[in-house]
Amino acid sequence: MALKRTNVYADDEDLALIKEAAVRLGVSEAELIREGIHRIALAQRVWDEPIVTDDETFDLGGPITRDDVRDAVTRAHGAGEPQGRGHAA
Repeated sequence: MALKRTNVYADDEDLALIKEAAVRLGVSEAELIREGIHRIALAQRVWDEPIVTDDETFDLGGPITRDDVRDAVTRAHGAGEPQGRGHAA
């Protein structure tokens, strides 16, 4: 990958955090900044095609309601350790 030089303005506090992290990780500040730029670029990418097409999806049985979730949690909790016998927080 060819690198291209650019200028970026950053807060003093952010630069201090980058400097500390670079020392701690044993890498250059520039490497951390490049990694940050790369992560943001990937996170903001817009794909030309959807990851999954309508033909590749499947039906999970319709919408899930609050009651469905509450019932599932109650069933799962009831199958676990009895209440009052766990470790105190």
